[in-house]
Amino acid sequence: MPNEPASPPSLIQLFLGFLSVGMYGFGGVLPWARRMIVEQKRWLSASEFTDMLGLCQFLPGGNIMNVTVALGARFHGAAGSVVAFLGLMAAPFTAVIMLGLVYDRFGDLPAVRHAFAGLAAAASALVLANALTIAAPLRVRPFGIGVAVVTFATIALLRLPMVLVLPVMAGISTLLVWRFRE
Repeated sequence: MPNEPASPPSLIQLFLGFLSVGMYGFGGVLPWARRMIVEQKRWLSASEFTDMLGLCQFLPGGNIMNVTVALGARFHGAAGSVVAFLGLMAAPFTAVIMLGLVYDRFGDLPAVRHAFAGLAAAASALVLANALTIAAPLRVRPFGIGVAVVTFATIALLRLPMVLVLPVMAGISTLLVWRFRE
């Protein structure tokens, strides 16, 4: 069955899976990580991924790094966290060092400056597409859509501090799940 969860990954599978995410995910690895974890490897369901991401977004640090550490820990404890994280970071670390060297040498060229400036629109579209994909499991949780909309409006439109809004909305969301659980 295509929706049936796969068996837990080995340490090598965790490393190689996240290495591929790190290699292909330039400009934002979250969509690649979700595709690998949910669709290709089936280590988590879409709903489980959204729940894990929600928790990891609430924690300090990079969301995808938190997801990587949490997923590694879920399957292999601290060793899984370390292996998954090293896999995720190996290719980008190497690429950043190499690109930094190239930029240091050629960064004054107008074509290079324009290329970097032009990436902003593509990065914004990637973030929006990723947000819609990750939010898809909320369709079956009407209160989840409401919480997401209120959270977005409070932070993006009313410009209230995220550090204040997230704990309040997390509490409200938790109460709604508890009250309306099936």
